[in-house]
Parts: sequence; structure tokens; C-alpha cells
Amino acid sequence: MKKVTIVTDSIACLTKEFVDQYGIIIVPISIYFRDKVYRDWIDLTPTKAYEMFLEDPKSFATSPASPGRYLEAYQKASSKTEGVLCITLSAKLSTGYEMACVAKEEAKTELPQLSVEVMDSQLVTAAQGFIALAAARAAAEGKELAEVVKVAEEVRSKANFIILLDTIRHVYRTGRIPKVASQVGSMLRIKPILSMSSGLVRFSGAARSRERGLDRILQMMRDKVGQKPVHVAVMHAYVPEEAERLKERISSEFNCAELWLTEFSPVMGYATGTGTLGFAFYSDD
Repeated sequence: MKKVTIVTDSIACLTKEFVDQYGIIIVPISIYFRDKVYRDWIDLTPTKAYEMFLEDPKSFATSPASPGRYLEAYQKASSKTEGVLCITLSAKLSTGYEMACVAKEEAKTELPQLSVEVMDSQLVTAAQGFIALAAARAAAEGKELAEVVKVAEEVRSKANFIILLDTIRHVYRTGRIPKVASQVGSMLRIKPILSMSSGLVRFSGAARSRERGLDRILQMMRDKVGQKPVHVAVMHAYVPEEAERLKERISSEFNCAELWLTEFSPVMGYATGTGTLGFAFYSDD
């Protein structure tokens, strides 16, 4: 029996290969479209979700996972592990952390043999995914739960993401700017740059062209990591060819300890729109 199993939500943008390799359990976020409910990354792929979004944006909505979903994940893990580390998206952006904690309390009664720890990643996207991945790798080495938590905390302190939006049109859905401002920005063809700080998604600048925006976000990462070995996950929303080109450019310009490609969760794409392109990263000390 394993000592530790990692649970995280679909916002972490982990590839199926990583999930299968390390036995990570994914708690799906719900996607609503035309009165039907889908489980993110389970009932439909991100690509299919973006196609639905483009077809009818007004009928597309999302909601956090319930305590029941997290409890199901703990129950699934209990048959093969002694402990669980559940890593959620930022508690400042969603109730996911709270729901996971509610499920933890229920598990004390229903699964008394299972030790459960819940961690607020303070991040989203594959930056959150890197925390879960580092924890899963530590678990695969046979580390105890406390040691796995420590590894996750170390990566949490270093990880971040930078993304370039193709349009500002949908960002009003985050509640960060008024709808009229996003409409004006869309007409001006402003392409926002977003990153994470103190558990919240922040505007980090803007560009007037796609090319200048990509140059800028690459420079932003370069300013942070220099020539140190860097772990990078390239993310995209419905632009796979551009993502491949960005991955190749990063491979040639940075000292990559690892580099992989994933799709940007449509739960976030709901507010950023298709065409979003960027990366999550952290450097080795």
C-alpha cells in the first residue's frame, strides 16, 4: 500500500500521462452548457469545451466541486494509500479549499484509517499542477505525508504563471473589471498579461500585438529565472500550433529542467477566452 496519494482539481491542468504515471486523483470542476452538466477533463476534453464555448458563450458556465466530489476522491484513495494530500486551487479564487476541508472532516468519520491533509496552492493553472506533480514525485519515492507536504510547500513558494490573452472581451466575468471596460479594451485590441500574486490573478501588463505580448512574457520569465534550470509547462486555449511553437522557443532560449505542454482549463478559459497562451514555471535553486 502507498504511503501517500495526491488529490488535486482539474484547474491544475495536469496531463493524462502525469495523472496515470503518478496515480494522481483529479477532482473535476463542473461545466454547465445548455442545461447539461459536464465534469471538466472527464466528460469532455478542453478542446470540446472550447468548441462549445465558441458556439454559445452565454450558455457556458462553471461551478466549484462539492464536498461530495472531494470525499469521493478520498474514498477512492483510501483503498490504496495510508494518507492523502489534497492540493486545491487558490482559496481566494474559489470555494474549492473550503469544500475539500469539509470533506476532510467527513472523512474522519467515514475513513478513520486515512490521514488527509488539505493545502491551498495559492495558485491556479499548471503552476498549481507543478505543486501536485512535485508532491506526487515525492510520494512515489516513498516519503511520509509530512515530507510530501514539505516538498509541496517548497514548490508553492517558487511557482507562478504568466499568460497572454488574445482578447480582453471576456475578462469582466472574473469580476475584476467592469463589462464596459472589457468591451472598450476589446475594440482597442488590447491583449492583457496575467500572472498570480498573493493568491489572486493580477494584471501584469498589456500588449497591442500577439508577437510583442509573447516577447514580453518570455522576458518576464527570463527576468525571474535567468539561466537557472527551470520547470516549464506551456499552456494554451484552443491554439495548439502556437503552443508548440512557444514550447520550441522556450526549449531553445531557456535551461529547461523539464518542459511539457498542456491545455488551459476551460473553467478559466471561460473568463480569458480562446487564444490564451502562456506558461507556468519555477526554477531550481
